[in-house]
Amino acid sequence: MVIDLVRCVGCRACTVACKAENHTPPGVAYNVVMEEEAGEFPWVSRRFLSRPCMQCANSSCSTVCPTGATYHRPDGIVAVDYDRCIGCRYCIAACPYGARSFDYGENYAADLTPHERQPSPEYGQHRLRQPGRSPIGNVRKCTFCLHRIVNGLNPACAETCIGHAIHFGNLNDPDGRCLVHGENLPELLARRSHMRLKEEIGNEPSVYYLS
Repeated sequence: MVIDLVRCVGCRACTVACKAENHTPPGVAYNVVMEEEAGEFPWVSRRFLSRPCMQCANSSCSTVCPTGATYHRPDGIVAVDYDRCIGCRYCIAACPYGARSFDYGENYAADLTPHERQPSPEYGQHRLRQPGRSPIGNVRKCTFCLHRIVNGLNPACAETCIGHAIHFGNLNDPDGRCLVHGENLPELLARRSHMRLKEEIGNEPSVYYLS
């Protein structure tokens, strides 16, 4: 994933689209937009940064997981096996990006809306939220909308971004193009200054930020 910080306007459409797509409950958010104020009065500005899971090649979360519930798929996506997750939350403590949430079983209202009654499509499993059943009691995270990718669709955040700031595609392909907007991703990184969050710690995140 390549995120253009110049194009991001902080609208948080990506956050809303993510929650709507994955039916996440209170306290569980896969993609949040962080912001900060830059400059000195009167020349100040707001800066925004969309933060999904970084899908690290050397992920801290998988290293500390005692059951192997967090694992790397061949396509590079870091996934969670809800049936093996025991809810110890070691991975939450280990993730340097704060990209993981714990499902405490909370709901938005006593009377669920029709949308909330629908099971989450995560991992193509369509699990119903029931007390004592996964994903309640599990750690949850962004998967780049894996259930959409395997069906030829793109992550909900990238599809929804009004500023075309979120690009998604195969960065290992020299001719890899954004599957949403069509830009050549390697060329985009070659032309623009870019960085990866906390790259110095060695996690090898798969999300690049254009500045």
